[in-house]
Amino acid sequence: MDTLAHGLWGGAAFGQKPNQWKWAFILGMCPDLFSFGPFFLTHIGDIGERWAHHHFGPPDHRMIPAYVYHAYNVTHSLVIFAVLAFIAWKLYGRDAWPIGAWGLHILFDIPTHSTRFFPTPYLWPFHTPFVDGYPWAHARFMLINYACIGLTYLMISFYRSRSTAR
Repeated sequence: MDTLAHGLWGGAAFGQKPNQWKWAFILGMCPDLFSFGPFFLTHIGDIGERWAHHHFGPPDHRMIPAYVYHAYNVTHSLVIFAVLAFIAWKLYGRDAWPIGAWGLHILFDIPTHSTRFFPTPYLWPFHTPFVDGYPWAHARFMLINYACIGLTYLMISFYRSRSTAR
């Protein structure tokens, strides 16, 4: 799933209390931001050039440095997430609720990444049986995903308006 969608789903699922939405939104994007962010920032010209020539698919895997793969393993592991969530829960109690958006990110990535390009290593550092999912970058998936996000936020808004009207 794309990074923005992860943030929006994280905000919807874990950002229902005041001041939690922004944290859930950010934490929902963190696995991608921490793994791909540095590479993206240091290769913005190359990426812009690819997009200018309508090359929107994944780049050649040899173009991506090893540190991105290592960071991806760490940030997309439910094992690492569980440790971080436990620490956050111990330190912040119920205020740590938005960190669940990070775990949701990983769960959404498992069926939306193919084994050909960044399959989700959800059990790292242990052996992970990769799932050959439906790639999120397909137009049909993107359309359905954002329609579901919009519907979810409409339902949340409707529920809130009914709750405050009572």
